[in-house]
Amino acid sequence: MNDRHARPERHDDREEIARLLPAPADWDLPREQHLRHKDLLMRHIDRDQAETATPETTATPETSAAPVRRARPRLRPALVASAAALALAAAGTTGAVLSGNGGHDAAARHAAADMRPAAALLHRISNAAANHGTLTVRDDQFAYTREKVREADLTSGKAVVSPLKDYESWVSQKPGPLHTLGLIRADGETLPINAELGDTKGTPAGLSRPTYHWLAALPTDPDKLLAYLYAKTPAAEGRERDQAVFEQIGGLLGGLTPPRTAAALYQAAAKIPGVDRSSRVRDAIGRQGLGIVRDDTRYGVRTEWVFDAKDYSFLGSRSYLTKDTSYGKAGTLLSSTAELAHAVVDKAGVRPAAGDRTGTA
Repeated sequence: MNDRHARPERHDDREEIARLLPAPADWDLPREQHLRHKDLLMRHIDRDQAETATPETTATPETSAAPVRRARPRLRPALVASAAALALAAAGTTGAVLSGNGGHDAAARHAAADMRPAAALLHRISNAAANHGTLTVRDDQFAYTREKVREADLTSGKAVVSPLKDYESWVSQKPGPLHTLGLIRADGETLPINAELGDTKGTPAGLSRPTYHWLAALPTDPDKLLAYLYAKTPAAEGRERDQAVFEQIGGLLGGLTPPRTAAALYQAAAKIPGVDRSSRVRDAIGRQGLGIVRDDTRYGVRTEWVFDAKDYSFLGSRSYLTKDTSYGKAGTLLSSTAELAHAVVDKAGVRPAAGDRTGTA
């Protein structure tokens, strides 16, 4: 039969065929979601203003010899999600609550978003997440994460992309507020994760420090959860609000998340306008998977979440420039991650046994 008269293939069939084909060469350009630009800048500042502190985490022989210096939290979510946003961000600004006509308009846009192909994929991912087992996590324990990361350092005014690095973190599950939030091991150094400089009250559990119990307390109704995220996600001047919330959700993915909360987060993401899907995405170590993507057209940045095509597990994320900026040309990597292992451990700085880890590696 002539192709012009053939019935259109189902979208899922096209995605399956696309997964069987080799990735086009231009997709070797790195992409991701977890931008750590603000973290990197503040880490440089902190190292210049190094000061001693007494960690609240449990010291171990492996960590006691490390220099005690202030390190910025690499906690989910990243507060700034593009190079331009970094330059323009108004840190700490609270977004507007969905109310009045603006709330009705947003609700209409979210309803329309449910009709997109991305919504069908996100609902399948949500169903898979809901079937994961619930963990028992005590307040005196730590959430362990191991990941591979490439990221752009912007301190010179240009995006200088790092080689692939290993990161490990141990994040306290105490409700807080805390001054020392955990430990991070990167580039051969083990450093405390401290609260923001000048934050005399410490950091409580919340969006900037999402503990397992705090995540479990979030609304599991997708509409209520989305309204909460639109109300609480920090805003930056001129930034697309939908993109900020999309990246806020991305910052909560991949770690130790209660199944019902994870399922609700994916369903909430399906309601955000502009969210799309792709079958040609890769994480930081080259694993190809199904992609949930969104473009911030104001700043010219694309954010991608990468999921395993078989079990829909979260593999990692990428972010890159989609237009030329002062930081770099279109296609320039901003950040790329690959999630390798997650676990609950009793002491910061101590790696979990292989059998205690969850994740894809």
